[in-house]
Amino acid sequence: MYILIKRAIDILVSFTALLFLTPILIPIMIGLLFTGEHYIFYFQKRIGLGNKPFSIWKFATMLKNSPNLGTGTITLRKDPRVLPMGSFLRKTKINELPQIFNVLFGDMSIVGPRPLTQNHFDQYSQEVKDMLFKVKPGITGVGSVIFRDEEALIAKCNMPVDEYYLKYISPYKGELEVWYNENRSTIIDLKIIFLTAWVIIKPNSNLVYKLLKNLPENPLFE
Repeated sequence: MYILIKRAIDILVSFTALLFLTPILIPIMIGLLFTGEHYIFYFQKRIGLGNKPFSIWKFATMLKNSPNLGTGTITLRKDPRVLPMGSFLRKTKINELPQIFNVLFGDMSIVGPRPLTQNHFDQYSQEVKDMLFKVKPGITGVGSVIFRDEEALIAKCNMPVDEYYLKYISPYKGELEVWYNENRSTIIDLKIIFLTAWVIIKPNSNLVYKLLKNLPENPLFE
């Protein structure tokens, strides 16, 4: 029953969002078309339900060749690969809005584990991988709320970026995804949707730890 309710909510929310957000999306599309490298959408292969790859939709915020430049798929604060409009789109998470189409097509849900590139997926333990195979990825999730400003967090680390991500960020994200899988419900999904909007308004808020009980302990980042 939960799966059926979740899919119904996905269709309703994504279709309604598309209608209401069109006046915002069109100016952004025009702006991207006439700035940066003059392309609007960025498509990238991600791992989906049942280990099936799919193309995720995003607004273009970085150079086309960015995965082969600098820190690869890890983006830093004030990353030189970010396009003129990219910083604003990434900070407000507007760059994620085209994933509404992924939800309508059934590749993603509104709430779920973040869909990963093969490289980041391979960093997880087998336990986490086995769990992710069974859950449809989402536009937002508990990991997206807690790591709402991952770029700033990485910028403060005092070790190589790849090592820091592998040692601290990836394991904790895996624990969060396991927590979601074990606790997911319509109420939890609604709380995460609310928190996603809340942390955009209050980026320093820790309300997530009050609304979502028994989350894995946040590690002390070096």
